Amino acid sequence: MATHTLPPLPYDYNALEPWIDEQTMRLHHDKHHQTYCDNFVKAVTGTPFEAQDVNATLAQLDKVPENIRGAVRNHGGGFANHILFWEIMGPKAGGTPTGPLAEAISKAFGSFDAFREKFVAAAMGQFGSGWAWLVVKADGELAVYNLPNQDSPVSKGDTPILTLDVWEHAYYLKYQNRRAEYVGNFWNVVNWNKVAELYGKAKK
Repeated sequence: MATHTLPPLPYDYNALEPWIDEQTMRLHHDKHHQTYCDNFVKAVTGTPFEAQDVNATLAQLDKVPENIRGAVRNHGGGFANHILFWEIMGPKAGGTPTGPLAEAISKAFGSFDAFREKFVAAAMGQFGSGWAWLVVKADGELAVYNLPNQDSPVSKGDTPILTLDVWEHAYYLKYQNRRAEYVGNFWNVVNWNKVAELYGKAKK
């Protein structure tokens, strides 16, 4: 059997309230994320990708057999994307980044506010299901964009360091159709220390 298992949340289910509610977190992590994990395991069991890190597999989708490539892209992406999503949020978080990450954001986008506007536009501009991303590109520069469904920046050769899930299951219980409110409240739970850590690793 494949060795991939669902990591526990790095905080309590209610830790992100009032911005993200406990019921959504339980459903999102225990049901949706678990399903992506399970289906990814089914897809890669018995293949050379069985014991490989999911992001390493997503980075070489062209080498994944065509008969399981769609499942790996969708469910492997869902498995990996959500792991990052939980990590870059946290209780008593929010605010603005500091240090090298803050400097890089200002250099790339002009200011933190300009970056935030661009990220919000990516999240709001994703038609249907998908994600907004802040990534470190191969040349070390920062970029913001959105991707549909469970597609991963890793498959484009980029290293994601911040992401926002804009699938309806991520917010509909609390916010219904008010995606803009959900996106706005996301900034209250961003764990900039973790984002900065990921940025540092990506730059090495």
